[in-house]
Amino acid sequence: TSGSAPPSPGKLAGVKQLSHKVFVQQRHNWLLLVRFGIVGASGVVVNLVVLKLVELLGPDYEKVWIDLPATDFNVRWYHPFVTIAFLAANLWNFQLNRAWTFQSAKHASWLREYVAFLAVGLLSLLLTLGIVTVLLHPGSPVELSTDVFDGTNALRNRLTWSNLIAIAIVTPASFLFNKLWTFRAVRGQAGGRGA
Repeated sequence: TSGSAPPSPGKLAGVKQLSHKVFVQQRHNWLLLVRFGIVGASGVVVNLVVLKLVELLGPDYEKVWIDLPATDFNVRWYHPFVTIAFLAANLWNFQLNRAWTFQSAKHASWLREYVAFLAVGLLSLLLTLGIVTVLLHPGSPVELSTDVFDGTNALRNRLTWSNLIAIAIVTPASFLFNKLWTFRAVRGQAGGRGA
């Protein structure tokens, strides 16, 4: 025996209340999170397919696209590649989230919601580009190893992995902003005019 006393009835009641509040009362939010995750997973697939297409059709992603004079930095081809892939996935995710996750199509115009969704998306894109840059920039302390990610096959592609890592980091904040602002605030503004 461990010698510790069993939990008091008061503690058990408190745990039960907390679990009821988190899992039962917030059931709708958990469902939204699962749906948002499913849509997001499909968006990751869209993102990766578009990224691979532009990578195959474009120049070497590590080549300089725009030289930034008087700095050690350049805009490399992976910046527009990641941006194009992001915008395609952003539009895909918006349409599915609008129709299925948040079911807001009846509450606000497509354009009004998309502008808000895109605004959140552009903040996510800036974070994504920063993370991808840090993971690919030579000399960065967290640069993805060219020994491991040598580009010999799709699973060893540095651009793909840096993009996936960035998506994983940015997605939770994107969910919160879209739930709390994009689909709620815009729907609330439209609701004042009558749905």
